[in-house]
Amino acid sequence: MVVFVRLRNPGGAFFVWSCHVNRKKTILDMQRMKAAAEKISVLTSYDYPFTRIMDECGVDVILVGDSVGVVFDGYDNTLPVTIEEMIYHSRAVVRARPKALVVADMPFLSYQVDFRDARLNAGRLIKEGGAEAVKLEGGKGVADIIQAIVEIDIPVMAHVGLTPQSIHRMGGYKVQGKQEEQAERLLEDALAVEKAGAFAVVLEGIPLKLAKKITEELTIPTIGIGAGPYCDGQVLVIHDILGLCEKYSPKFVKKYADCQAVIHDAVASYISEVKKGEFPTEGHSFN
Repeated sequence: MVVFVRLRNPGGAFFVWSCHVNRKKTILDMQRMKAAAEKISVLTSYDYPFTRIMDECGVDVILVGDSVGVVFDGYDNTLPVTIEEMIYHSRAVVRARPKALVVADMPFLSYQVDFRDARLNAGRLIKEGGAEAVKLEGGKGVADIIQAIVEIDIPVMAHVGLTPQSIHRMGGYKVQGKQEEQAERLLEDALAVEKAGAFAVVLEGIPLKLAKKITEELTIPTIGIGAGPYCDGQVLVIHDILGLCEKYSPKFVKKYADCQAVIHDAVASYISEVKKGEFPTEGHSFN
């Protein structure tokens, strides 16, 4: 953001000085960015060091995703992740004091049972985890839950399309909305979560034409992941773009670095130097 300040110089004349202010992002910024056709960048983070780095780069939104279960904890899917684990990782992210908006995922069974559980667990992610908004999966079936959480002043990001917490019903990680009837249902889902009060919606694993149609229909921002270039923003898992997840490599992921190879070489070099007595040297020692 650019701020203009009217100042008086020593001679008495006024002049205008401008500066860029790196301020905290909010859900209002997400709405402004959609209105201005400014793309929204979103990345997952689960800890302090990654958050500090990506926030320095200027990411708009940091998602403390339940994908932590797969890329960080080694589970086969996101279903085992608990609310306590999400609170723990949210705290670690918030300690980096990011300027980005921090959104925390609500894990499986933390919101599906009843309104009381949904509100309580959403509140815990805000109060104990330090997040500024929560994200939950589902369309029309969870619209009343979204509304219940929004009614206690907790911002909600929705998530429709391929919803990882529903992999058993979907038969795996499969693209959704290819058939016309299914595409219509997904559009209805997106409209339902908007009506329920969601400030944004993630569109995952859907055809790009459908994502474009949904984006044009909604007044809230759409954040795509495997949904093509026409969404208002994009989200990817940080471990995927850095080449640190060996479990899978979806078509929609672009690997921006091969950090696994870098880390492998560093660890191998350390082990080799220790074995040969080359590390530590006197330069790494105290007198």
